[in-house]
Amino acid sequence: MSQTAIKPRTKAETRTERPRLHKVILHNDDYTPREFVVAVLKAEFGMTEDHAHNVMITAHRLGSCVVGVFAKDIAETKATRATDAGREMGFPLLFTTEPED
Repeated sequence: MSQTAIKPRTKAETRTERPRLHKVILHNDDYTPREFVVAVLKAEFGMTEDHAHNVMITAHRLGSCVVGVFAKDIAETKATRATDAGREMGFPLLFTTEPED
């Protein structure tokens, strides 16, 4: 009997997992002017006037509203820039991120 090495013919398949998405959330406050919130939503998230107004009203009525869902880095950058825009004007405008379920 000869000794032969047997190699399996199956190859391991590598799968790239999609990055986990994060929600950007707008939190309502009683001090930031509505027009300013709409302007920030338009500038940072590329929303139309109507869409930005609807998001702002939803956050006002419910206390918070999901603005959009992005990759983690993008979500954190957009939330930080939008929050900083409010801070620069002296408003307590707050955007946060959390993982999407």
